Amino acid sequence: MDFAVFGSQRELVEDMIDRNREALIASVSRLSDGDSRRRLVPSATTPIGLIKHAAAAERFWFQRFLGGRTESECDGPASPGASSYIVGDGDSLGDVVAEFRAASEQSRLIAADVDLTDTRLNSRGDTVSVGYVFLHMIEELARHAGHADILVEQISAGGDPPE
Repeated sequence: MDFAVFGSQRELVEDMIDRNREALIASVSRLSDGDSRRRLVPSATTPIGLIKHAAAAERFWFQRFLGGRTESECDGPASPGASSYIVGDGDSLGDVVAEFRAASEQSRLIAADVDLTDTRLNSRGDTVSVGYVFLHMIEELARHAGHADILVEQISAGGDPPE
C-alpha cells in the first residue's frame, strides 16, 4: 500500500490512520491463531485482543460518536473498555482481522461525510472536534501497533506468560 507524504491536511490525517491500521494488522498477521492468543502481560492484552479492541474503538469513535448510531446499530461491539480485548473461542485471527477491516471501512464511509472542523458533543456535554477524533485514532492505533510489535517479538523469542 502506498502512503501519502504530501497533500491536504485531511489526506495526510486519513492516510496516517490507514498506515496505523495496516501496521497493527501487519504486526499480528505473522502469528498462528494459537500464538495470537498468548498472554504475556498481566492484563488481558493479547495480539488478537489488540485487533478486537481496535475494532471496538473504530466503532465507538466513528459509528457511534461521529455517525450517531446506537450500539445496536453498529456492526459489532462499540465499547472500547477492558472487555473489548476479549476474543471468543470460535474467533480465528483471520475472523478478527476481517472484523477490524470491516469496522475500519465503516469509519472511512462515515468520515467522508464530516469535516475536520465539525464538532459533536460528548457524553459530558463537552464540544469535541472531528479533527480531535482523527488524531485520537492515530494515537490509539499507533500505540496498539507498538504493543503488538512487542508482544509478537516476545512470542517469536519464546517468551513465557506472567506468573
